[in-house]
Amino acid sequence: MSGAAPIAVLPMYDFPWTAAANDALWTAMAAWLIEAGVEAPKALTRGPDLDAQWRDPGLVFGQTCGYPYVTGLKDAVALIAAPIYEFPGCEEALHRSFIIRRASDARRALAEFRGATAGLNAHDSNSGMNLFRATIAPIAGGAPFFRAVMVTGSHEASVAAVAEGRADLAAIDCVSFALLARGRPELIERVAVVAESPRSPSLPFIANARLGASTIAAVRQALFAALADPTLAEARAALGLRGARPSSPADYDRVAEIERGAAAAGYARLE
Repeated sequence: MSGAAPIAVLPMYDFPWTAAANDALWTAMAAWLIEAGVEAPKALTRGPDLDAQWRDPGLVFGQTCGYPYVTGLKDAVALIAAPIYEFPGCEEALHRSFIIRRASDARRALAEFRGATAGLNAHDSNSGMNLFRATIAPIAGGAPFFRAVMVTGSHEASVAAVAEGRADLAAIDCVSFALLARGRPELIERVAVVAESPRSPSLPFIANARLGASTIAAVRQALFAALADPTLAEARAALGLRGARPSSPADYDRVAEIERGAAAAGYARLE
């Protein structure tokens, strides 16, 4: 270990209705790690400062977005595995974003939304920005497409902004969309999918790179043990987590390729 107090974080799909499942997954992993002689926190850390958590030298287990991983975290963290989700839009360890409009909006094609307002969860989001940008790039013609881009702070807030008419389009990753359909069905019923983005690697499970090869290997073993544990079937189902596969940094080169493709089309910024 690095000497720092160990932490574990699962912030990417931690809604109120999935928090207990995330807790159950980590509790099982922590027990496995402690039995294997690895120092591990008994509870997940929660809080708004995701970048600090991802970079914490004591990070034993976490999950990050592919865009921050590629653009700033690659040297600071080690990949544990890529998750496999069971929801529509997911395929093996890949996922995509759904571009959504208000259900009552008469526009049906993306090109009809030129001059509209886009909702964006964060500028460093792969699903909310990078995949959104890649979907708009072929029709933008190398020029700004939207009248305005508003930052909402989360996928849930982006869906609400579209549903309430404050934004006209937003890109929501397919896992968040499915989980929101379970926990806030009344919100999802007010929007509709108008397009789908290209596929991209799923959000990686990570640990601090300085933990050491043996600790990182133990964390990977703990994850796969939890994914195979029949007593965690209900928790995995609540998360839509079907499994995971080992991954390498090269798998996430696709995120940068998607960014370069938009730039080559003359649409380097979502605007």
